[in-house]
Amino acid sequence: MKEIQRYHVNEEWAHSGMIKAGDFYFLSYCVRNIGGTIEQQINGAFDEMESRLALAGLTLEHVVQMDCLFRDIWNIPVMEKIIRERFNGKYPVRKSIQTEFAHTGDGLQFQVDAIAYSPQ
Repeated sequence: MKEIQRYHVNEEWAHSGMIKAGDFYFLSYCVRNIGGTIEQQINGAFDEMESRLALAGLTLEHVVQMDCLFRDIWNIPVMEKIIRERFNGKYPVRKSIQTEFAHTGDGLQFQVDAIAYSPQ
């Protein structure tokens, strides 16, 4: 395996936003629009994911697996609608989890972590 590459390194959080290992890219803590509606937060999370993937020349269609975290799990249908609009029929496997989030305030409603694949 080639060298592991880290992107979006945050020293304060001791966290990498994306890691390339072999042909796989691992993305975590994709969030945006905290405090907005659930639709705004889900779209924002996918916008964040797209911007990180673009660093490696990838798109949402390269995503093969997602862990979707919700404050309210009953918002899954909202996410499914947005996935149909944004993933062009190239749907990843996924699981949805309800959590309280370790986040200051109650504005965070959605976060997504993902694995993307791109053969080199």
